[in-house]
Amino acid sequence: MTTSPEPQAVAERELCGLVNGLAQQIADHVRARAVALGLTAAQATALREMTGPMTMRELSERMSCEPSNTTFIVDKLEKRGLVERRAHPTDRRAKHLVLNAEGTALRERLLDLLTQDSPLAGLSADQQRTLQSLLEQAIVRA
Repeated sequence: MTTSPEPQAVAERELCGLVNGLAQQIADHVRARAVALGLTAAQATALREMTGPMTMRELSERMSCEPSNTTFIVDKLEKRGLVERRAHPTDRRAKHLVLNAEGTALRERLLDLLTQDSPLAGLSADQQRTLQSLLEQAIVRA
């Protein structure tokens, strides 16, 4: 006699609902903080992910979006005087994206705002590390 997959399917559906709900809360949080700084959510995400000089491709991967979308976002940030495109030190075909002083200052303000009332703020540091570890394990299996 075969057991029904129903309990596992229900558990996965509920877990997916929770993950999606958290993702939506985080997206809403980022959007609200971005607006407070005169940014779009995509621009805020780009600034958050720019931890140092990187190529457009690297930023696209971090943002989980198409390079053409990243180019559009970076163009807007560059127009605002926050990001510069510089020659890549080892690949003459590529450009490095670099935050200038104004971009760095705005990124710091953004990071500060993102930590305030974050959807993850109710979790302790240990709980956040556990959640991160579990999500990394789940993503690697996919």
